[in-house]
Parts: sequence; C-alpha cells; structure tokens
Amino acid sequence: MALQQISSFAHGEWIAPGVGARPVANAVTGAIFAEAGNGALDVQAMLDYGRDIGGPLLRAMTFHDRARMLKALAAHLSKHKATLYELSFATGGTQADHMIDIDGGIGTVFVYASKGRRELPDAHVYLDGDVEQLSRNGTFLGQHICTPKQGVALHINAFNFPVWGMLEKLAPTLLAGVPAIVKPATSSGYVTEACVRLMLESGLLPKGALQLISGGTGDLLDRLDMRDTVSFTGSAQTALSLRSGKNILENSVSFVAEQDSLNASILGPDATPGTPEFDLFVKEVQREMTSKAGQKCTAIRRIIAPEPVVEAVIEALSKRLAKITIGNPRNEAVRMGALVSKAQQQDVLAKAELLGREAERVFGNPDDFVLLDADADKGAFVPPMLFHCSEPDSARLVHEVEAFGPVSTVMGYRDLDHAVALANRGQGSLVASVITRDPQVARQVVLGAGAYHGRLYFNNRDSMKESTGHGSPLPHMVHGGPGRAGGGEELGGVRGVMHYMQRTAIQGSPDILTAIGENWVPGATETATPAHPFTRKFGDLTPGDTINTADRIVTLEDIEHFARFTGDTFYAHMDEEAAAANPFFPGRVAHGYLLLSFAAGLFVQPDPGPVLANTGLDNLRFLKPVEPGDSIKVRLTVMKKTPRNEEYGEVRWHVSLSNQADEPVAEYELLTMVAY
Repeated sequence: MALQQISSFAHGEWIAPGVGARPVANAVTGAIFAEAGNGALDVQAMLDYGRDIGGPLLRAMTFHDRARMLKALAAHLSKHKATLYELSFATGGTQADHMIDIDGGIGTVFVYASKGRRELPDAHVYLDGDVEQLSRNGTFLGQHICTPKQGVALHINAFNFPVWGMLEKLAPTLLAGVPAIVKPATSSGYVTEACVRLMLESGLLPKGALQLISGGTGDLLDRLDMRDTVSFTGSAQTALSLRSGKNILENSVSFVAEQDSLNASILGPDATPGTPEFDLFVKEVQREMTSKAGQKCTAIRRIIAPEPVVEAVIEALSKRLAKITIGNPRNEAVRMGALVSKAQQQDVLAKAELLGREAERVFGNPDDFVLLDADADKGAFVPPMLFHCSEPDSARLVHEVEAFGPVSTVMGYRDLDHAVALANRGQGSLVASVITRDPQVARQVVLGAGAYHGRLYFNNRDSMKESTGHGSPLPHMVHGGPGRAGGGEELGGVRGVMHYMQRTAIQGSPDILTAIGENWVPGATETATPAHPFTRKFGDLTPGDTINTADRIVTLEDIEHFARFTGDTFYAHMDEEAAAANPFFPGRVAHGYLLLSFAAGLFVQPDPGPVLANTGLDNLRFLKPVEPGDSIKVRLTVMKKTPRNEEYGEVRWHVSLSNQADEPVAEYELLTMVAY
C-alpha cells in the first residue's frame, strides 16, 4: 500500500514530501502509514507570501470582518469533525480525547469570533486604555493604540493537540490581522494537515493568510525579523534552543513560549475523606492522569495532600485507576489509548524510572498490564503509574522531571505553607489546582503561589457541576506560566490578540486622535446636524455629530418633588444646614439622578424612529453641584459606532451637562441601539 503523503502548503501551493521525508507510524498498531517532510521548501518565498500577500489582505479587513471570517471558519470545520475524528485514532487517542482536541479547538475559534465582535472595534486600530490629558486645556492628548504587526506569525506546535494546538494560536493571530505559518509536530501532523486543507478549501481565508510546514522549518527562524512573532509550544529544552538563536536575539523577534511544567493539585486541609471535596479531588486527578493518556501540558504531575490522608488518597486513586481500560481507542470499552509514538513511550518509561529513584511506585506496572484489543509490542502503550514520595522536601527529581504521560506522584504536606512551598518547587507551572471549600485556604494559596503559576483553579461542591476542570485552558483566560512554563501567555481573550500587534503611544490634538482611532475624542471638531440625531439611521451617523440643547432651570420645587417621588431624601438635597456643613456642597443641591433625568428630557427626540433602545451608560461623573436656580444644558455627540448585526448597531454618545456659566456639571457616555 502506498504511503499517505503529508504535504506542506507553501506560497500558495501544496508540496508533497521530498528531501528528508520521515515515516509516520500508527500509535496503536505501530504500522508505518505515511511520510512527511521536505527539506527543499523555499522558506523565504513563504515569508514573502505571508508578508506581501496575506498581511495586506488581512489588514484591509476590520476586526469585525476578521471576526465574521473566524465564525464562518469554525462553522465550516464543525461540519467536518467526523473526518478529523477518524484520522485522530491513529494518534492513540480515544473518541473523548478527539473531542477535547477537535471540538475544543473549534470552540476556541467561535469564542474569538464572538469576542472580536463584542470587545474589538469595527475598525483597523485598537484603542488600548483611556485618553491621557497631557496639557492643561486638553489641546494636547495621548492615547495608546495597537496595530497589526506587518510580518508573519510562526506557530510551532506540539504533538498532543494537532487541532486545538493550531486553532488556539491561529484564531487570535488572524483576528489581529496577521498571517500565520503553522508547523505541527510530525508524529501527529497528518491531522493538522487535514484541518488546514478544510480551512483552505472553504475559500474563507484570504490568500497568504495560512501556510503549513509538514516537517522541519529549515533556516526559517534565521530569516525572521522584528515584524514577525514566534509562538512555540513544547519542551523547555527546545524552546531554549530556538529562542536563543542569534537572529532571534539580534532582531528582538517576539517569542511566546508555552513549555512543559510540573503542575500540582493541592487537597485542602478541609477536604477530608468522606467530603464531596475529597471525592472530587480523586476524580480530577484520575481524569488528568488518563485523559489523552496523560499527554497534556496541563496534566497533574504532583499530587499534594495533607500527610494524615496520603494513604487514603493513594487507596482511592488506585481504585479509580484500576477501572481504566487500556487498549485500541476504536474499541468503545477503552478509556485510555496509546501514547503518540514508540519514541514517546520510551521517553515516558525512562522518566518514570528516574522518578522511581525518589518515590515508590504504588500503582501501575509497565511490564504487566492488561490491554484490550491491542498488541503491547506494536503499540505505544503504558499503564497509569502512581508514585508516592515520602520525603518531598529532600527530593529533587519529583520536582524537576516530567514524564509526559499517565504518571503522577503523591506527596504529603504538614501545613498549608508547606503545601504552597512544594507546589512552588516546580519553578513555574501552567496551572495548579486547589480543592477546598474554605475561602481563606484559597486566599493563602493565591498569596503564596500566585507568582509561580499562570492559572490557579479552585473547585468544591459549590462549583463542581459547572467547572471545566483542572486541565482545561479556556480561550477567555490566559494560558501560560512563569519560569519553567515558558514565561509567556496565550489565549486570555483579547490579551492573546495583542501578542500579534504592536502597542504604540500616539500624541496629538483631539482631532488627530479622533481620526486615528475612528472614535470621537472630547475637544475634537463637532458637526452640527441638520436633523435631530435620534431621527437618523445608524449608517447616517458620523462620530462628531452634535446637538446642543436649550437651557432648563432647576428649581427648589423640582428637587423636593424628586425627593418625595423617588424616596431619595438624602440630607444634601433636603436639609440646608446639614448640606452647608458638608465640604462638597454650598447648601441644598439637586440630585445627580435628577440631572440625568432632566438631561434626557432635553436631548431625547420622543417620536418613533431609528433609536430602538437605551442599553446603559458608562463613565458617569458628577463634576460640580447644581443649586436651586441654576440652569443646565446638554451637548450630545456621537462618539463611536459598533455594528451588532444586520438590523442594528450600537452608538456610543458623549453627554456633557453644563450650567449657566458654561461650567461642566456632569458627563457620561450613553449607549443606544440604532437601526440601519
């Protein structure tokens, strides 16, 4: 039978394996079924194709355009999940493992599509933070902005998640407006190749937006420059080798790393045997040890429990592990499949032997375990292995050696400070979990261990039905960690998008900042509208459109009526002597919410029209008290427009209230939905 050709997609062409191609084996049967790699790829042409073709096409789109593209891409992949599932069995994973990888990856793209529409502007520039007033009168201002980098993103991914590992990087990269070159691990890259083919065949991506290297990268890293970004997932040793390259250092090429780490799970002192928390702890550890056969960067490698309950933990965990059936992942009775390759199997066994120097293996014998519907000599199988380290303070290897498979070590702690110290011995982790119902235990762990971990996951009986689990990086939250974990961050919502953008401080007049950010800045030019803006459709409004209202006098009768009607009889509004004694008021003053109500009465156009709803207000500030007899007037200006769907969009208005002396008394931002 001819070997399957795992091709690369370079500068717009599919290129079959060639010079230096490597065989690819089925992790379950050991049979060679494919080959991948081509040392003759023109990597400079790939860079040029991404930078010169893909980059400009992506940058011409707004954030919302790119978000819509991502949503359509995720929907397209959802229709073809079965194809990816079928291929993934050769990686050794079960159907449940495939869903973590494939459904999880597609779900991440959907989340980024949604966040792109809700949290990013329908524009080309991202405004990072508030406007800074750099001069006394506000004619010279500052603003931080982010724009897409004008190079490519090189994604170097690990073998354990051939789909999720690609999509969790690709979604924020494309949303940022940057083209990507994806380089998966060869041992599982055939699943990645199939996913890339699906995306390219959809026709949804601009030319040059996505390229694929199935095999080695050649001298690609030596050709990168300050325009480019490298995002790496894999071992700390490989990350060190790549990020310390002469070209990477000389050109300050952005390098984001997510590396291996010795993640820990701590059983809180309150979670004693018989409590829901104890049972939850054992269940979570077992799941993290055996899901994807332990081949997860977030898997629990160190199990930290109070010394008096260590034996109970070992007993309960061993009982659960004994129920895990190992074998051919196509068999529905199997709960844990194979490691990704024979090489990975040998590495895990070697690392387990090292752990055995400091810890006793209390469950799982790699020389004697039962396989279902599979051949131990041909497939890359190992059983779950549980170790017990009785002297974790003097041990070194259990805090330094990661067996990247279904291997974990139990150790006891004397008190919570000791537990935190043991968790921190990992010198930087992606995640640590704490199973506790005691908020003070959680607080103590955060203060002691937060600086050593990228994520802290707390769970107990109150949250366990809805929690996503210790080992589940979510697109909403950062994924990464300090020290050994690589010192980088991925995901985290819009934070992940920022890795592929350049933050720039801009300074200038309000008109300059308004033009750059497509967002009206107070002090910029205002345009008087011929008709009331509430009578104009979404597409007819322009940032800077303004109306100025007539005056309204605020009387003492107004203040007293509002107090009686609402029940707000706070002394500053009703007691002259008490109000005058307050350092903020000259005497009785109008309610702030009375001023907001009067403001609405001044600027609202009451007839049915394009304005569909008032959805809230932001940044409300009361700047100067309004006394009985003062008058107020309103300036209403279109600040920003954000499309929401095909029927309506959100308009953000700047509302400024001033008194008879033109002194500002209040300001806020009003949000309305306006029809097209």
